[in-house]
Amino acid sequence: MSYIHEVLNRLQGKFPHQPEFLQAVTEVFESLRPLFKQEKKYEKYKILHRIVIPERHVNFRVTWTDNKGNIQVNQGYRIEFNSAIGPYKGGLRFHPTVSEGTIKFLGFEQIFKNSLTGLAMGGGKGGSDFDPKGRSESEIMRFCQAFMNELFRHIGANTDVPAGDIGVGSREIGYLFGQYKKLTNRFDGVLTGKALGWGGSLVRTEATGYGSVYFAEEMLKSKNESLEGKICLVSGSGNVAIYTVEKLQQLGAKAITVSDSRGFIHDNDGIDVVLLKDIKEKRRESLEAYAKEKKTAKYISSQNYPQGYNPLWSIPCFAAFPSATQNEINSVDADHLLQNGCKCVNEGANMPSTLEAVHKFIDAKVCFGPAKAANAGGVATSGLEMSQNASMTSWSFEEVDKKLHAIMKHIYDISQETAKEFGESHNLVLGANIAGFRKVADAMIDQGLV
Repeated sequence: MSYIHEVLNRLQGKFPHQPEFLQAVTEVFESLRPLFKQEKKYEKYKILHRIVIPERHVNFRVTWTDNKGNIQVNQGYRIEFNSAIGPYKGGLRFHPTVSEGTIKFLGFEQIFKNSLTGLAMGGGKGGSDFDPKGRSESEIMRFCQAFMNELFRHIGANTDVPAGDIGVGSREIGYLFGQYKKLTNRFDGVLTGKALGWGGSLVRTEATGYGSVYFAEEMLKSKNESLEGKICLVSGSGNVAIYTVEKLQQLGAKAITVSDSRGFIHDNDGIDVVLLKDIKEKRRESLEAYAKEKKTAKYISSQNYPQGYNPLWSIPCFAAFPSATQNEINSVDADHLLQNGCKCVNEGANMPSTLEAVHKFIDAKVCFGPAKAANAGGVATSGLEMSQNASMTSWSFEEVDKKLHAIMKHIYDISQETAKEFGESHNLVLGANIAGFRKVADAMIDQGLV
């Protein structure tokens, strides 16, 4: 039995109730096989045994009161997965589906994503099963303060620097930071995604979406292709999706879909970014409002989706940008995309494609940007925010955007070069996984058994 197989079997036996974590580990480990044939040191130092276990795993109770005076109790998590190349870095997710397995999968992915940026950031993740939807401003504030009452003990500007994720935007970051400052009597760069007036960075809101498109642009350049004039599908309607659509339009492409938990919009005239921002960022309404206000748009409710696939991915396109959540593209969705001529799939969300779908994209040799590479723009700009906080400076939009673009090009280049090194130049999943892993694993060996 190979070393990789041995560790996977052990994990599957120990964590059968954490399928997303097992999926993330399996994807990385499958890619590492050629590296382990070439380099025996990683088995000697038991790197796989060590890298799948978080350095620290904090579970805590979050108790708060709602507007009616009722006591509410939620589960909080912070998983500090790996600090071999820098302080733990990764977002906080507030969503009712959050579980220990969710946070572990996200934290594991974050290790390699952060490594690929070239910045000094380790991997971590956190969150809660709290649902901000339908809650008042004061309820969200009280929850964030209660959450930070425990979290503050475990974070710091040079220890662990959380950011936002699903359900955690600048509003929530503000409440979390305010409570951290009150508890510690310190004003430091302990959170990223802050408002511009008190330590935030320009481009942070746009970063994951812009970065995703920059990565796709680099992939297509290698094929003498571009996004200009091309039809694109985008899922999601949060920050990642909104700013993916915006950057696609700036490059001359036409994004014709966006989605939320209730359904999706299909607009052949191209998504109206101004209207989308108004509905999702200001009014916080369903996309049904978009279809009511823009007559060229068709709204398809999720209640009408056929069983087993998402009809959004059945629309003919040149490029697809899954930017909503994990496992939103399954094997059947992948078949529809490929049958309809899709030439590029770029993962803006965290692990949005199932393993079966990923294998189909790789086998078809379309341009496939794996999440840990294509989705790294957000954490890259968080790293740039950390640099600005440390030096007490603020950079212009153009300066940050230029640095973001350079980081995404670096991620593409190192992923492509590594894939080519191992004889699979078309396989950026393999390239990104090996490049991200090798840097972290070598640092772990250098630092001894800690």
